[in-house]
Amino acid sequence: MLRSVAVVLGMFAASALLGQARDLEIYWIDAEGGASTLIVSPSGESLLVDTANRTPDDRDAKRIMVAVQQAGLKKIDYLLTTHFHGDHYGALAALVKLVLIGMYFDHGASVELARPNLAAAYKAYEEWAGANRKILKPGDHIPLKGVDIEVVASAGKAITSPLKGAGAKNPVCADFKEHAPEVDPDNDQSVGFVLRYNKFDFIDLGDLTWNYEQPLVCPVNLIGKIDLYQTTHHGLDRSNSPQFVWAIQPKVAIINSGRAGRARQCFRNAPQIPRTSVASNGKFTVTNERNGFSRTDQAE
Repeated sequence: MLRSVAVVLGMFAASALLGQARDLEIYWIDAEGGASTLIVSPSGESLLVDTANRTPDDRDAKRIMVAVQQAGLKKIDYLLTTHFHGDHYGALAALVKLVLIGMYFDHGASVELARPNLAAAYKAYEEWAGANRKILKPGDHIPLKGVDIEVVASAGKAITSPLKGAGAKNPVCADFKEHAPEVDPDNDQSVGFVLRYNKFDFIDLGDLTWNYEQPLVCPVNLIGKIDLYQTTHHGLDRSNSPQFVWAIQPKVAIINSGRAGRARQCFRNAPQIPRTSVASNGKFTVTNERNGFSRTDQAE
């Protein structure tokens, strides 16, 4: 059974110049319907994005620990909970018993506290985080040493100024059609970020929904082009509009949980995108540990 998909981002020239002991590594945990992504920077510090599902056998917490051990970690420096749904932070109750977590990041209070079960889980989260908690807003930076991570969305708000190299008008925004409001609105509150390491870019927006991802790319593309895209909301068509996907033009996309949805249609129908040669320190390799599939690309 697949336990993780590892992405090893080989920035060999830069690592040698800076004396870094390791490459940037990203692991996707096989959460079977949830989401959990472990990022280990060249400095050796770690950021876990979401903790997946709570199950009677603590399956997802144990699978996260497999990735933690593969990465050679003794603790998780930072935990980012993109939003407060069970498939994104359900395994935390088990995980806090297995590994030390240094700092907790999130979007602030859940907007679904009228639901008793969710309210109880959120209260437990507040107790675990305690004083080691920071509420993120757009424009904040997560202090993972060795990389630059900027928050681009949080608590229903988005950045208003373009990231470096972005800012072009998005010509397909005229075709955008708004969706009806969500029935589970904490998705709309998701923390989203862009990670940069030299010329490499990675974006993760949690479960940010269709209407809320649009300010990031319409009428102006505030994100720019992205090398690696963790498709939003498990690839569902409640997110991943053509306006968004075609704006960021990712070289590689990871669809966690393998659900069919809008993201697959967008990539199938996307226009051919020109590629340019890049420096050797922009090489990144994606490997699926289940089937051994591997591909290497160059960041621009």
